[in-house]
Amino acid sequence: MIPDRRLILFGLICAAGSPVQAQSAHDAQAAIDRARDVSGGKAWNGLRGWHESGTDGSATYERWIDPLRYGLRVETRERPGVTVLRGFNGAGEWAVTADGQRTGDGEAGPVAVARTEAFYGVYGFLFPSRFEARSLYLGDRRANGRSFDVVLLQPWGAAGRELWFDRSTGLLGRMVEHGAGGRTVTTELSDYRKVGPVKAAFRFVSDDAPGGAFRVRQLKSLDFAPADRALFSLPPQR
Repeated sequence: MIPDRRLILFGLICAAGSPVQAQSAHDAQAAIDRARDVSGGKAWNGLRGWHESGTDGSATYERWIDPLRYGLRVETRERPGVTVLRGFNGAGEWAVTADGQRTGDGEAGPVAVARTEAFYGVYGFLFPSRFEARSLYLGDRRANGRSFDVVLLQPWGAAGRELWFDRSTGLLGRMVEHGAGGRTVTTELSDYRKVGPVKAAFRFVSDDAPGGAFRVRQLKSLDFAPADRALFSLPPQR
């Protein structure tokens, strides 16, 4: 959820004919366009799949995302077997435990969480014609000795986040999500690598671990092979 003050700011985005709105939208899009240009440009349009593997904290995981339309699947492999932490086919969210227990009732909350993970996980803001989102330029901010162009982004049906684009490189260096109860989660992106035609972050450090500790997600591999859409839907009960 976005605090009321940010909802007020998004109200400016929707104010038709406002010079402030027009300039803000232009500046926000300029920062996003630069990030797209320096990380692959038009090559992003050619991606037909997204498959990554690595470690998230102490767990080994695999994640598939559909960059053409919403689709997400996240698996971990630990004893006693494979757990599907989250599946999402664009309409329903589900999960399957290692012992075969299935959940997924279509409630709005879990669907929004899945849509949020699918959107930001595949850099959905780089595909303006595929995923609906509105943006607002918040200005120049500094952190850790670096200067950033900060854009407040609100995807449809998903959580809004501040996107911090490093002014020296143009790349996304930080995401900040303001949740319910004033809880803020900050994720630092680094270790950018060229994979095929695009450049993507391989290291994500978030301050959302229990007790305020940091959680590190490190990619080991990334490829863009398209996945069967059936992968994103809850499999039939045997």
